Formats: sequence, C-alpha cells, structure tokens
Amino acid sequence: MKLSVTRPYIGITMGDPVGIGPEILVKALNNPKIYTLCKPMIIGDSNIIKQALKLLNYEHHVHTINNPDQGRYVFNTLDIIDISTIQEDCSLLLAPTVETGTAMQDYIIKGIDLALTHRIAGIVTCPITKTALKLAGSQFHGHTELLAHSTKTKDYAMMLSGNKLKVILVTIHIPLSQVVAGLTKEKIIKKIKLTHTSLKSRFNIKTPRIAVAGLNPHAGEASMFGPEEEDIIAPAVRATKKEGINVKGPLPPDTVFYQAVNGRYDAVVCMYHDQGLIPFKLTHFKDGVNTTLGLPIIRTSVDHGTAYDIAWQGIADHSSLMEAIKMAAFQAKHEKPGING
Repeated sequence: MKLSVTRPYIGITMGDPVGIGPEILVKALNNPKIYTLCKPMIIGDSNIIKQALKLLNYEHHVHTINNPDQGRYVFNTLDIIDISTIQEDCSLLLAPTVETGTAMQDYIIKGIDLALTHRIAGIVTCPITKTALKLAGSQFHGHTELLAHSTKTKDYAMMLSGNKLKVILVTIHIPLSQVVAGLTKEKIIKKIKLTHTSLKSRFNIKTPRIAVAGLNPHAGEASMFGPEEEDIIAPAVRATKKEGINVKGPLPPDTVFYQAVNGRYDAVVCMYHDQGLIPFKLTHFKDGVNTTLGLPIIRTSVDHGTAYDIAWQGIADHSSLMEAIKMAAFQAKHEKPGING
C-alpha cells in the first residue's frame, strides 16, 4: 500500500478502556479539521467506542476495517480496527481488569506492527498505566519501553513538545536519589544527538539550537554546589559541539526554560523527569505532546494519564490528543528518511 503524503494514515490506539482514552479519542475525531490533515483510524474496540459515542451523544457511524486501505476517512465516520471485544460497561468499571489491560497492550502492539510494515505513517497513543500493564502480565513499565523493545531501538528519548517549549529527558522514571548515578557523559551525548537529528528530521528545523540544563543550583557554580556539571555534563556538551551541533550548557536550570520559551533555544535537554516536566506542564498543561525520539516509526502521545477519577463522565479535555494527532501528521509529512531509525 502506498502511503499518502498529503493525508497520511495515522493509527490512534485507544489506550486503557477504563480511562479517558475512548472519550478523548471520540472528542478529537469530532473535529472536521483532523480529516483534512490525515486519515485517522482507531486501533481499539468498537464496542467501547460506541459506549463513548453514547456518553457524549454523538451520532458518528462506526466503520470496522481490517486494513488501513479499507477506511473511508471522512468526518462523521469512525474507521476502527477491532482488536478486542470487551462487553462490560466501562462507565461501571472503577479500575482496569486483566481483560482491559491485555486489550490496551494489544492495541499498541498492533499499531507498532502497522507502522513497521509501512501500512500507516505513524501512531498516536492514548493514555495507559503501569498498573494495567502489570495486570496484563507485561514486562514493560509503559509505552516507551514497549515501543523500544518492539522496534529493537537501543537509543531513544522522551520529548515533551509544545509550540513554545520542547524538553528531552536524560533520565526518566527513577527516584530522585538515583539521578546522579544514572547520569553519564555517554548518556547525555546520546540524548543531545537524538535531539539534534530529531529536530531536523521530524520537526523540519534546519539548524537546531539546543540548551542543556545543569543538574545543580546555578549549574553547579564552579562545583561549589556539586561536581556533576564539571565532571559529566560539560564534557558531553563539548564533545557534541565538536561534531557540529549547536548546543550550549550546562546552563542554570532556573533561567534556561524562560530563555527557551522566549525563543532562544529550540529544545532543552534535562537531567531528570521533573526538571523538564514542571516547566513544560506549566506552559503546556493542556496542549503538550509526548513524542518518542530515536524510533524507526513516528509515535506521538498525550502528555497526561488515564485520569480514572474523571473517566466516563464526559468532561475530559481532549486538547493534548488533538495536538498529538496534528504532530504525527506533521512529522509524517516532513520526515526525512534515513535520519531516525
């Protein structure tokens, strides 16, 4: 199947059926603009999607397909590849079950397969939880690890992206007490390089400007507040500069994000999870997008969780999913083959 460049095929995995995924997915596809940007197909469960349509009082037609080229891709029709057949009323389930957890993982695996075999141009993922993955017997902690394993990707990174700020994490889901031990010169070099190539290949930025945040207050201030800047971070920055990458750092964390938001840098490489996520969510709480760098396939996602406390009430905000779909379509249209993956 020849993939369309003007309207790329984008597979959207439904996420945890018990969470807000089905609701925000139906809400996002209730916008006609999405169909001008791409050919969106749901990878999930038509029974659950029908429940979400009923919840929201939408009258879209549900069109089940086996392959992406069978879709209609017109507003008011939801093209869906059925992976599970869950019969329960999800509005009555207060937490994931083995069945919903297994289904959630199967959606992702199907999306990866479609992307790797070039039947779709990219995947967008609705939220899941580690709890549901564990119920399903999965060995993975989340989307990123499953994606990396399935695509045989060794070097990858999480980027949170918005129109004002993009942050990349060197360490992700580890306790703060383990961050220093988790930082190495080699790891930081890899993240800087991934950021550079991805900004060029997926974001169409010809000459990326990258900032690297320090770990300690005032970026260590000549090791007065810690040696990591002098011993680990600065050598990584120097090494990547020698390769022609426009990178600066380590920069004081209390000012670098302000500078990036105001246009001085295209992205900030951060040393640990909350260092990047706090300023990012302050700036892009509703419209932020999570995208995985280094994969041979395009993957974007919402930057929030399953929100069980408000799921199946019709009140979940779909802004982040809208932006994730737009970003996947943008990356598919601008991707430069051979740079990633």
